[in-house]
Amino acid sequence: MPIRLEPQPSLKDLFTTPARAGRNGRPAAGMFVSSGDPSTTEICASAGLDYLLLDGEHAPLGLETVQSQLRAMAGYPVVPVVRVPSLDTVLVKQFLDLGAQSLVIPMVDSAADAEAAVRAMHYPPHGVRGVGSALARSARWNRIPDYLNRAADLVTLVVQVESAAAVGNAGQIAAVEGVDGIFIGPSDLAASMGLLGQQDHPDVVAAVKTVIDQVKAAGKFVGVNAFAADRARDYAAAGADFVNVGADVALLARATEALADTWCGTTAPTDHHTASPR
Repeated sequence: MPIRLEPQPSLKDLFTTPARAGRNGRPAAGMFVSSGDPSTTEICASAGLDYLLLDGEHAPLGLETVQSQLRAMAGYPVVPVVRVPSLDTVLVKQFLDLGAQSLVIPMVDSAADAEAAVRAMHYPPHGVRGVGSALARSARWNRIPDYLNRAADLVTLVVQVESAAAVGNAGQIAAVEGVDGIFIGPSDLAASMGLLGQQDHPDVVAAVKTVIDQVKAAGKFVGVNAFAADRARDYAAAGADFVNVGADVALLARATEALADTWCGTTAPTDHHTASPR
């Protein structure tokens, strides 16, 4: 007899009352994983963060790469999240079928966009997701009991608000049935406001906080990207339920720069004695 399996938690499970209580009310904390390397993903997965966000939008992560990373994470309690490249019904279906339960859909500017994202996430009659559970890791090849009827409860849809237009529509977007949460992207938001590269500009920060307020009023959870610790704390204090506080490639870049500065730059040790060859 095949083993009957239960799915891993999805992102919305981090925002139940017991889960919040287990964190003493603090926001969930996670990071981007953009390198595409399963070993790096496993190192990050075992670090103690609440979730990891595999970035299929700005990193070279295809379906096979994402699946290998999901498998690398499977042995750890961290929640896997995948940002897909775009709001594309076929891509959404494929990422769901390979076992991604929590998806972030970028560049959602309107309630109509959000409704299209909901349809892509769900089987008929509520959506247009193609049925292939017997062939797919999502249902563990039909080893998750009653997967087709349970799928709507097992997946989490987060849509990304990251433009001035989306800020104006944030309340309507959050109110769409089937949207579980909102993720705010300050960098693209700043660019759309004519403030490219200025995600800490007061107008951008104010827009982010406006979205946080509107999403909370709609009863949905809301997160934001904020690598700077002070800004992350500020958004947490403003009500953000989750904060994306780093990225594997950014951490590696800054750490190697610091190493190079110490050993190759102006602060490098001046003792030039070297060890004998071995």
